[in-house]
Amino acid sequence: MEIESIKPFLAVAVSLLGAALILVTRRSPNIREGCSLAAAPLKFLIVLTMIPTVLAGNTLHYTLFSITSGVSIAFRVDAMGLTFATAASFLWILITMYSIGYVRSLKEHAQTRYYLCFAITLSATMGVAFAANLLTLYLFYELVGFFAYPLVVHKETEEAFAKGNRYIFYVFWLAKLFLLAGFLAYALSGTLDLNPKGIFPSKADPTLLTLTYLLFLVGISKAAIIPFHAWLPAAMVAPTPVGTLLAVVDVGAFCILRVTYNIFGLDTLKELNLGLPLVFLASFTIVAASVMALTRDDLKARLAYSTIGQISYTLLGAALLAPAGLIGGILQIVNHAIAKITLFFCAGSIYVASGKTKVSELNGIGKQMPFTMAAFTLGALSLIGFPPFAGFISKWYLVFGSVEAGQYPAIAVLVASSILSASYLLPIVYAAFFRDLPPGEKAERREAPTIMVVALMLTAIGTLVLFFAPSVFLELARVVMGEVG
Repeated sequence: MEIESIKPFLAVAVSLLGAALILVTRRSPNIREGCSLAAAPLKFLIVLTMIPTVLAGNTLHYTLFSITSGVSIAFRVDAMGLTFATAASFLWILITMYSIGYVRSLKEHAQTRYYLCFAITLSATMGVAFAANLLTLYLFYELVGFFAYPLVVHKETEEAFAKGNRYIFYVFWLAKLFLLAGFLAYALSGTLDLNPKGIFPSKADPTLLTLTYLLFLVGISKAAIIPFHAWLPAAMVAPTPVGTLLAVVDVGAFCILRVTYNIFGLDTLKELNLGLPLVFLASFTIVAASVMALTRDDLKARLAYSTIGQISYTLLGAALLAPAGLIGGILQIVNHAIAKITLFFCAGSIYVASGKTKVSELNGIGKQMPFTMAAFTLGALSLIGFPPFAGFISKWYLVFGSVEAGQYPAIAVLVASSILSASYLLPIVYAAFFRDLPPGEKAERREAPTIMVVALMLTAIGTLVLFFAPSVFLELARVVMGEVG
C-alpha cells in the first residue's frame, strides 16, 4: 500500500533547516555547532519512524511539485531507500560529533562554510535515498557532488584545487552521462518513475537497453568502479571527516542498486545477459583496488583504495542477480560504512594527536593511543570479514549469492579480497601494538579530543552490534527482495 506522508520531505528538509541556522549563527561557534548536533539526531529520528510502516509492506510517498504531467520532484520511501537513509542519517550524528573535535583541534578556517556544506550534502543524500523517479534521483545526485566540492577543496591549497578539479570531472561532468541515460530510459519506457520490477517493456531494443545501462554505470561515477575511480583517492586531500563522508556514505553504490533493480529489473538484466560482465567488472575492481591499497603508505590513501574495492561488493551483489546476492549487496552498504568510518576516524585522530599520516610512521602508536588503535583493530577485523563482526554477515550472503547464481569464481574473488584486506590492514595493527616507538618518542597517552574518541569508539562497537543484532537491516533487505524478486 502506498501512503501519502510528508515524512520523506521532512527527512530531506531537516538538514536544510540546520544549514540555515548554521548560517544565521555563524558568529557564535557554540550555537552554530549546537545546530548541527541538534539537526543530525532529529533527521535520524524521522527516518526511524518510517521503519515500521515499510516493514509492514507499505511505501510512503510525497510529491514536492509537478513540472508537467508524469514529471515531478517526488519522494518515495521503500525498503531499499530506507536502509541507505537509516545508515547515512545515523552516521551523520557521529560525523558531526567527530567534526567538532577535528576542526577545533586544528583551528580550521571557514568553519561555517564547512558545516553548511556538510548539512546540505546530507540533505541531498536523503534526497537520493528517497527519490521516487529518475529526475529526482539525478538532481539530488548532482547536488551531492556540487556541495561536496567546497569540502574537498576546503584547505584551499594548490594541491587541494588540483585534486578538486579531478573530483569535479568524475562526479560532476561524467554525471551528464547519467542524465543522457535517463533520457534514453524515458524514451524506451515512457516513464521516469522507479518500479520494483523495472520500467522497460519486453519489446524494448536490447542494444539500446545495454547502451543505457553502460551509460548509467559510467555516469554514476561515485560508485568508483575502475577505471572511473580516481576521484576518491583525490578527495582524500579534504579534511578527514569529509573524506569519511564521501568514502562511507555510498551514494554511487546505492544508485547502481536503484538502476539495476528499479529501472532495469531482474528479468530485463537476465534477458540482456549482463550478469556475467558485471560480475567480472566488480571482481576486477575488488581485486585491483585491494592490490593498490597494499602499495600505499599514506594511511588515508590506503583506506581510499580499500573503499573502492569494498564499494564494488555492492555491485557484485547486484550483478549476481540472485536473492542472497542482493541481500549481501544491501547489507554491505551498511556494514562497510560502519567499519570504514571507524578506520577513517582513527586516521584523523592519529593526525590530530600526532601529525602522522603514513603507515610507516605508526610503529608503537598503540602505546600512545590505545583507544584509537583498539577501535582501528575492530574496524579492520570487520572489514576483513572476521566473525563476530558485521562485515562477516554481508560477505556470507555474497558467498551464498554466488552459489545461487552458479558464479563460483566470485567466491574465489571474495576470499582473495579478504586475504588482501588482511594484508594491508593487520600489519598496521601489529606495528601499532607490537613494535617499538621511534627513538625519542615516549609511551605517554596522547589521544585526540574526547569527542573524537567517543565517536570512533561508538562506530567500533557498532561493528559488533550489527553482527549480533542485524535484524532490522536484514528484514529491510528481505522486503527489498520480495519487491524486486
